[in-house]
Amino acid sequence: MAVKENPGHRERQAQATKNQVAQAARRLFAEQGYVATTITAISAAAEIPAQTIYSAFGNKATILREISRAWIAEADTRRLSEIALTVADPADRLRRTAHWHRRQFETGYDVIVIYQEAARADPGMVKELQRIGDARERELTQYLAAFEDELAVPAPRALDILLACTVAEVYRTLVLDRGWTLDEYERWLADALIAQLL
Repeated sequence: MAVKENPGHRERQAQATKNQVAQAARRLFAEQGYVATTITAISAAAEIPAQTIYSAFGNKATILREISRAWIAEADTRRLSEIALTVADPADRLRRTAHWHRRQFETGYDVIVIYQEAARADPGMVKELQRIGDARERELTQYLAAFEDELAVPAPRALDILLACTVAEVYRTLVLDRGWTLDEYERWLADALIAQLL
């Protein structure tokens, strides 16, 4: 009598393979660059046949999307932003805002850099990066709208300030270039947001 395979087993195996490929590719993209990294190199690092990678992803851009998906899940920013909205005190809410932005950079600054490099070499990735930026702007607009009445500036200006304070270049300058700790960065960001928005 044949044993039936659990219907979810194949999907779990496929996802485990994707995770293995994405982790190997993320390391290589960070070390060698997106452009210089080949599917063959990813195959060797992940110990997954290149044909399997092509079947699962098709190309490096799709692998990068999987890396991004895993990063967002790890950063847990959606849940953290939802928790922030439950905090009654607006200053504490902005401190929570600073925390989930810190978490985003802490877990995925390398992914941002990979995307930026990919966009310099691939016009398709320029559109992808624009799509990500537009989605982020929409999410932050909705987030600020939830407590618009407590802001000291109009919502569009609040969005401009939040976007300016949370660009990757500011994080890189303060933490990576100037040696600030993550806690120092988070406190600075919270203080800046409170001073500018409330």
